[in-house]
Amino acid sequence: MAKKKPLILVTNDDGINAPGIRTLIEVMNKIGDVLVVAPDSPQSGMGHAITINDTLYCNSIKVINDDPHTEYSCSGTPVDCVKLAVNEILKRKPDLCVSGINHGSNSSINVIYSGTMSAAVEAGTLGIPSIGFSLLDYSLEADFSPAKKYVKLIAEQTLKNGLPKGVVLNVNIPKLPAKEIKGAKVCRQANAHWEEKFDKRTNPLGRDYYWLTGEFVNEDKGEDTDEWALQHGFVSVVPVQFDLTAHHAIKDLNSWDL
Repeated sequence: MAKKKPLILVTNDDGINAPGIRTLIEVMNKIGDVLVVAPDSPQSGMGHAITINDTLYCNSIKVINDDPHTEYSCSGTPVDCVKLAVNEILKRKPDLCVSGINHGSNSSINVIYSGTMSAAVEAGTLGIPSIGFSLLDYSLEADFSPAKKYVKLIAEQTLKNGLPKGVVLNVNIPKLPAKEIKGAKVCRQANAHWEEKFDKRTNPLGRDYYWLTGEFVNEDKGEDTDEWALQHGFVSVVPVQFDLTAHHAIKDLNSWDL
């Protein structure tokens, strides 16, 4: 009897027509049975937002006529896509959820803003092994082909070995030709931040408006971080937990007069 293929949910935050998700779908089709539920428009920086004050629409579409998988275009956020897929569309829980491939880095502090990673985290809260993939290239002409090898490898290893309870993977791939990527490195999240500024302008009607700008600052000199790995030609693999409790602080807080 032929072994049953794993069921894989694919989503992203750049939108269902983004080149990154097309590459991710191509790779996942080689591993299992694929269902795609992704936003109908870009949702970058949405974090873990959900739609609660508006209606949600989810339409079955065909992006490429001869593809065997089913795709749904959703009017909501990346997290909405996962919720709808699991609760309304799929007949059983998927064996794996993959999100991406994102245009641009989701390393270090960027993970908390990322719609790509929030989709993976949402699936993780539902007990689904999940991975967010990102490529360090913001260009619309980004070449995702060097990422294919590592996307396939990490997805297959996740299916084979599973993930610790309460953990999802944040995978970032350097902008390098395939032959120059040195391998994958399990890392911690670098302690870095954005020094943000707002560019204040005035429109023709005299109303002020703002553009968010800023500079990414990495003061973490550790050689075990995602930022170090990416700067040195490695794919970074960071295990991310969605229990946000600062367990190390509980003892100190228990000494307060509460």
